Amino acid sequence: MASWNSLPLEIAYLVLGWVAFMAWSFSFYPQVILNYRRKSVVGLNFDFLVLNMTKHSSYLIYNAALFFSPVIQSQYRDKYGYKEMIPVAANDVAFSIHAVLLTATTLYQVLIYERGRQNVSNTCIALTSIVWISAIICTCIAWADHKWLWLVNVFNTIQVIMTAIKYIPQAFMNFRRKSTKGWSIGNILLDLSGALTNFAQMTVQSIDQSTFVNFYGNIGKTLLSLEVVFFDLLFIFQHYLLYPSKEELPISELEKAEHRDDRDDVL
Repeated sequence: MASWNSLPLEIAYLVLGWVAFMAWSFSFYPQVILNYRRKSVVGLNFDFLVLNMTKHSSYLIYNAALFFSPVIQSQYRDKYGYKEMIPVAANDVAFSIHAVLLTATTLYQVLIYERGRQNVSNTCIALTSIVWISAIICTCIAWADHKWLWLVNVFNTIQVIMTAIKYIPQAFMNFRRKSTKGWSIGNILLDLSGALTNFAQMTVQSIDQSTFVNFYGNIGKTLLSLEVVFFDLLFIFQHYLLYPSKEELPISELEKAEHRDDRDDVL
């Protein structure tokens, strides 16, 4: 089994991992607090939340399985070498658990707060259904041949795809409304910090082990960081440059703006 070659790098790895955990975990709270203060979820795209729950649930399955299962760890080392370190840290598991709980909390807010005419789209429902049906089929296939590493990599692939897709409805909604009202920029700034720190953590491990297996052995984590950085920069561009807000609009005004958008589409 692999071990650390440098104590300072090992300490840096642990510190960066938990800093990433805190940044990514705290990134959920600005949106939850904003919803609570406004008693409204108008401006928050529901497709984003549903896709986000699918993403984080899949990522939790991958992280927990690879971190806790000796069988899956053995299959990982059979594939990448017995001297390679498992690319999932305790902070990855902790983050995934926290992410699922906080996303569920935000979904609950959708049920109890003012939401205007917003609903989950049929496209989102269809896509989510296809993903989970495919996951069930893959589980049955893996069960027959004990291909557990392959199965958790399927869930890792799902989270990568969901990460790429989940931001699109919110970005498009901001574009249509010409506003980021109801979408917390604090969430984005913390999310970006977590992605950069997460990437730095992986880099530290690669430097210590003198190998890039850490990146392609957990390609999902690598792509996750890159995708998050890309979309967070897009949201920052929307919030501060494209649609800078001077004051908070009443919920009724936001709904009127959405109604005008809908009417324009019909016309």
